[in-house]
Amino acid sequence: MIPYPTKIDKNSFLRDFDKPKYGLPKKVLFCKKCLISNQRPNSTVEFKNDGIKDKEPINFTDGICDACIATEKKNKINWEQRELELIDLCDKYRKTDGEYDCLVPGSGGKDSFMQAHILKYKYKMNPLTVTWAPHIYTDWGRRNHQRWIDSGLDNILFTPNSRIHRLLTRFAVDKLFHPFQPFIIGQKNLGPQLASLYNIDLVFYGENEAEYGNPLGDNDSAFRDKSFYTRSEDDSIFLGGMPLDELYSLGISKNELKPYLPIKVSNNSSKNIQVHYLGYYLKWHPQGAYYYSVENGGFESSPERTAGTYSVYNSIDDKIDDFHYHTTYIKFGYGRATEDAAQEIRSGDITRSEGMMLIKKYDGEYPSRWADEIFEYLSLKKDEYPKKIYDFFESPTFNSEYYELLCDNFRSPHIWEWNINEEKWVLREKLLENNENGDFISWEGNN
Repeated sequence: MIPYPTKIDKNSFLRDFDKPKYGLPKKVLFCKKCLISNQRPNSTVEFKNDGIKDKEPINFTDGICDACIATEKKNKINWEQRELELIDLCDKYRKTDGEYDCLVPGSGGKDSFMQAHILKYKYKMNPLTVTWAPHIYTDWGRRNHQRWIDSGLDNILFTPNSRIHRLLTRFAVDKLFHPFQPFIIGQKNLGPQLASLYNIDLVFYGENEAEYGNPLGDNDSAFRDKSFYTRSEDDSIFLGGMPLDELYSLGISKNELKPYLPIKVSNNSSKNIQVHYLGYYLKWHPQGAYYYSVENGGFESSPERTAGTYSVYNSIDDKIDDFHYHTTYIKFGYGRATEDAAQEIRSGDITRSEGMMLIKKYDGEYPSRWADEIFEYLSLKKDEYPKKIYDFFESPTFNSEYYELLCDNFRSPHIWEWNINEEKWVLREKLLENNENGDFISWEGNN
């Protein structure tokens, strides 16, 4: 049973604490270069996320995060040689018999647009693009997806069973406070699934997760680890933080959950599939991908600033994105503006001082613009679900009060403090400006 969120004792956040939630470092630090927090968790195998296991956070060395160290290493790579490796790879897999020779998962956003377009028109590959549909398209996201196809690409748009997807998303919010989790699972598994179905051995994703802070060693390989999209017979699978057996016991069929499942390693058609990062071979620059997609396909940025940040071109196709990044802010103490600014500082597009000002202005902003629509999406309708599922939730209806209670339940006391005088939540650790020289210091500690 999913209970109604309890009202927490906010006074408990006034006292010292022994153990942070999620296995995060007790001492909050900010990278001396890009400003990312050491509370940022690394990517995980989402279909194994049970909501209990501790997170592995980004590593810091002498105050510098692994993402910045990876950027320094990237700047020393011989990219001409890497491109020759890509050409050799394409020559090996290219087909001339009318069949697809590579598969590119993506939404039609700036990154997936560039990678599919450049593979077809520069490297003469024959890509099949595949899209896991957003929860709720933005108008501009839908138009960009069509522009992607109109640039001369075949596309399979896979739209999962809406009732099942909404249900899994609701589970993910209640159990993990991670509204994007079922989408991520589907997005990462769909590519290899369809590659297996269409007998395509080569799958391309864009940039490696190590670009954003995963262990440095991950960036040394062109391959995505198979553990992210394959499973053995004895693997425990969780969707929305719920074990498969419990989902089956609620009356959800195996067929309804099949799109979310990773391919089995025993599946003969999957054994030859290789998943590569195009960013291993070509120097990845997110802002450069934006300009490429504008010039070659008329990519449309958002007409308004994205909630919680200053950006208008990153992750703009799904309305639930706003809440995904807000839940990140609640759980880990950094928001979308921090992610965007850190990436652009590393890329050299903005200065550290500019990033600081943007973070101070926008980070953690409440995503109000589509709140009512998202809350309606997360509310279960009695006539749409079997009684067993509907009754599994103490409150099938999701509203702002419900969300605020969840926020409080998922806060960690090592990150958040309740200010009794102003009656509001405040971060214990903040980036501050050094007024003496006009520069910014990396961190201030209250504990």
